[in-house]
Amino acid sequence: MNPSFVSTWNPRALAVLRIVTAYLFVQHGTSKLLGVPHVAMFDGLQIVSLIGLAGVLELVGGTLMLIGLFTRPVAFILSGMMAAAYFIGHAPRGNVLLPMLNQGELAVMFCFVFLMFAVAGAGAWSVDAARAASKRDFR
Repeated sequence: MNPSFVSTWNPRALAVLRIVTAYLFVQHGTSKLLGVPHVAMFDGLQIVSLIGLAGVLELVGGTLMLIGLFTRPVAFILSGMMAAAYFIGHAPRGNVLLPMLNQGELAVMFCFVFLMFAVAGAGAWSVDAARAASKRDFR
């Protein structure tokens, strides 16, 4: 593949992955905290609970990821949250090494995608990229 094509599109593809991942993740927080989309399991959810805290992290962290602000530290926190979600909520159901059997696939996927963003950064089309560009302009 042409190296200039890769260097041009790599940060853009990373940004698309970040935006889509964050959009999907935010929905978990809005469902828990705002009831949209409605999931009956979250009716009457107490914010001061493990699932309530998860909803706050999903909503706030997901929004920061969506716009690409403080991407690396936020992604690291969310990756850890999803690892905890897997081991607290899914692994006890059995088949710890087979997430397909304990409904933990999404937690594992979010965990590793966020871990990748903690290392790789936000990519293009992010507040982080705009802030870095403005710092370069002032030098």
